[in-house]
Amino acid sequence: MEQKDLQQIVAQFDIRGTVSDVKPLGNGLINTTYKVTTAEADTPDYVLQHINNAIFPDVDILMGNIVAVTDHVRTKLAGQADIERRCLRFIPAKDGKYYHCEGGKYWRVMVFIPDTMSMSEVTPETSRIVGETFGQFQSWLADIPVELGETIKDFHNMEFRLWQLREAVKANKSGRLGEVQDLVDAIEARAEEMTKGERLYREGKLPKRICHCDTKVDNILFEKNGDVLCVIDLDTVMPNFVFSDFGDYLRSAANTGKEDDPNLENVSFNMDIFKAFTEGYLKGAAAFLTPVEIENLPYAAKLFPYMQTVRFLADYIDGDLYYKTQYPEHNLVRSRAQWKLFESADQHEQEMKDFIAACR
Repeated sequence: MEQKDLQQIVAQFDIRGTVSDVKPLGNGLINTTYKVTTAEADTPDYVLQHINNAIFPDVDILMGNIVAVTDHVRTKLAGQADIERRCLRFIPAKDGKYYHCEGGKYWRVMVFIPDTMSMSEVTPETSRIVGETFGQFQSWLADIPVELGETIKDFHNMEFRLWQLREAVKANKSGRLGEVQDLVDAIEARAEEMTKGERLYREGKLPKRICHCDTKVDNILFEKNGDVLCVIDLDTVMPNFVFSDFGDYLRSAANTGKEDDPNLENVSFNMDIFKAFTEGYLKGAAAFLTPVEIENLPYAAKLFPYMQTVRFLADYIDGDLYYKTQYPEHNLVRSRAQWKLFESADQHEQEMKDFIAACR
């Protein structure tokens, strides 16, 4: 976009100072982001971000969730000297909303936190940090006094994902069902077990918490010395089972291979990553976790490779309508790699249970 257009959008928000420049910032896959530099020494710089409303269609719910969460976290940090570095602050538009719509595009502004860094490497040490940070984040939000909405409906609902697969199987739009019937049968054989979360919830035994739903080291902001500052990228923050933040991290971080590894010999479940992450998570979340939540953490570690197998396979049978593919069998390769990860995690279930018992 032209500089004058970007500055016109920024002008719709209640910022301090005079805007001197707006330049691209980072390379996010979902939202386009810019740094807004102000001219005065005593005013902050800002971040301008285009909200991808194709993925997040209800911007009111999205921004309502984010503002409620950041406001509540700020109450938990009250009295601490570095509160403005340890929690994102979003700036309202001049009409009072926390977004502005211009030409059918939605925009938001937050205060830029200077002199920070991010990490992306997955190691036992970074996994322990991720576990503790997101466990603490959930703990802070365990008593949030407002009800949040779903920014992506049924995002981690295993029953819904199985329904999608079954609909794909019925339609068999691509004519590919015959070549994957073995995997469909294997998935169905474990379906009752892997929808345990939804059943426990209906029985009143499993609560929904406020979860981040995109746990990874990239979504933590650090001081230059490596100290944790805050959790970022809050678009997927919504009510869910704690399994979402626990299992989704391990699905990617504890995989010794690639998500789409064609060589299944490379794919296994890394227990060193599991142990480090779990130690951190139990430390951060211990204040609120129920016995049912804790005892089902190994289930969560299996749930997410199972769920991703279902999602990739449904898309393959549908004819590759959702995920971008690089070659015709890409979604099938992804499906089989995720199933191998599920099987590996399944083989480690008792070891996971024993480790959690020892931690407690």
